[in-house]
Amino acid sequence: MPYATPIQEMQFALGHVAGFDELQGSDAYEDLSDDLVSAIVEEAGKLCDNVLAPLNWQSDRNGAKLENGVVTTTPGFKEAYQECVDGGWMSLALPKKIGGQGLPTSLYALFLESVCAGCVSFSFCPISNFGAIKAIDSVATDEQRRLYMPKLVSGEWMTTMNLTEPQSGSDLSELRTKAEPVGDGRYKISGQKIYITYGDHDLTENIIHLVLARLPDAPEGTAGISMFLVSKHHVNDDGSLGARNDATCVSLEEKLGIHGSPTCVMAYGENGECYGTLLGEENKGLRNMFVMMNSARVDVGLQGVGVAERSFQHALEYAQERRQGRAPGVRTGPMATIYEHNDVRRMLYTMKALIEASRAICYTCAVAGDIAKTSPSADRRLEAARLEGLLTPIAKAWSTDRASEVTSFGVQVHGGMGFIEETGAAQYMRDARIFSIYEGTNGIQAIDLVTRKLLGDKGEAMSKFIAEARALGLTAEQSGHDAVKAAASRLKSAIDALSESTAWLLRTGKESPDDVLAGATPYLKQFGNVAGGFYLIKGALTAVDMLSDQDADHGFLETRILIADFYAQNFLSEAEYMTAAVTAGATRLKPVAPEKFSQ
Repeated sequence: MPYATPIQEMQFALGHVAGFDELQGSDAYEDLSDDLVSAIVEEAGKLCDNVLAPLNWQSDRNGAKLENGVVTTTPGFKEAYQECVDGGWMSLALPKKIGGQGLPTSLYALFLESVCAGCVSFSFCPISNFGAIKAIDSVATDEQRRLYMPKLVSGEWMTTMNLTEPQSGSDLSELRTKAEPVGDGRYKISGQKIYITYGDHDLTENIIHLVLARLPDAPEGTAGISMFLVSKHHVNDDGSLGARNDATCVSLEEKLGIHGSPTCVMAYGENGECYGTLLGEENKGLRNMFVMMNSARVDVGLQGVGVAERSFQHALEYAQERRQGRAPGVRTGPMATIYEHNDVRRMLYTMKALIEASRAICYTCAVAGDIAKTSPSADRRLEAARLEGLLTPIAKAWSTDRASEVTSFGVQVHGGMGFIEETGAAQYMRDARIFSIYEGTNGIQAIDLVTRKLLGDKGEAMSKFIAEARALGLTAEQSGHDAVKAAASRLKSAIDALSESTAWLLRTGKESPDDVLAGATPYLKQFGNVAGGFYLIKGALTAVDMLSDQDADHGFLETRILIADFYAQNFLSEAEYMTAAVTAGATRLKPVAPEKFSQ
């Protein structure tokens, strides 16, 4: 089915929920007019609807292949990538000082959501480059900048991130890849990396690998990890490409989904001739990696939003075509479309509400990141940075968990046909399943939320969020709109529950870290539910105000209010009862002899 980028919804979320107007009024982005934003979003929509979306099904049926040592991507990917490069999309939000366009990261977020909905296997192309370029820019030498940055920024070359090894997954302390200095500023790299997205491909003439490895005298554990820049082809002093480096893809993983994205097993130095250069300081590789990871985590959340939106549109169209049964009390005549049945509409409402909440969380996180970098006020920068930090694990984990739910509902709406591959509904569910696993599993995101973010600042950022949510709830309670008032009542109860959970975690953190960790995942879900409701009600209040304008799109605005009301009844009410799970403690998760689970 054709895909249509939801431009109006995306612009509403950015402008009326995420706080983008603060950026538009700042000196950092003097030319950031509404017309410019609209033009960018509309052009991104055209690229994704007309170029990328038609490749999505093909990428699942005819994914990346490794033959005779050469990786080829899905037919059409190479041409689509060139369109992205020619259109300047790869440099959209990169700083002007390195050749980018200098636009806000939050505009890149809209573009990325569109790409992910169009063809999620293709979306790794901008994702890989964006985070890696930021990492390189933060620590590169002048020589590294001269040789690599121009073609990376333009998109002529692509990058990869090489962390995982067969024996070392999320815990990088067991990493074994070696880097030995050869005396001329270069290092010999040897080792194997797995799960390397776009580790090899035919989209660009060169690939720059960022590889975590250990120097000979490195300390044990994560304190002894350095980062190295390893080029697929050696780069000559004039920027031209030389001979092939000893870095090869030895196999492609057979995956549940995202078949169009080549997930490579990479071998470095099989012939003893792989060379790279140190990126940043010795033994500080994890610091560089987290520059990429923090960027990638919000990007993965946007992958969830994009695929969920695609799944929703697919299900909505099917529900209007498929006829089954009749309306209550009707015994004769033509069968009704399944859209007429309450349970099907409930699923569609659920899908849309979770998508809009996830979109609002991701966009708000992106805007907060932009403000944290550009506000002239030091206090405002700090406040925005704390909000960005607080929302990052929610954007990544909550949005991707919900994407799995949404795409599962997409299959369910199709009934038995959803289980048949030819309808395409199952592809979205298979593609979405990886989002909660990579770039730090969602369990790791929950641990990050309660330890580094909540306990790390003694609850200051969360207290600020709760205060703002309460204030908005009071405003909504005074609204003249019944649905908004009802939603506000649910928000108040959900905030009370979140406050209780937060206070317990802060009290318990010093005495029993194990109990805190046991409550981390339910706390992330509870906070995500409340954040989603807060932002949707914020949008609903704006929609109520805009309804007084006779020229406004009343149908669109009334739908935003309906979605916020539905979300409040279903997901804010869910948050009210999650404190018991947060505060249950580690004794409820005590180890049980494995054989007892099966008796």
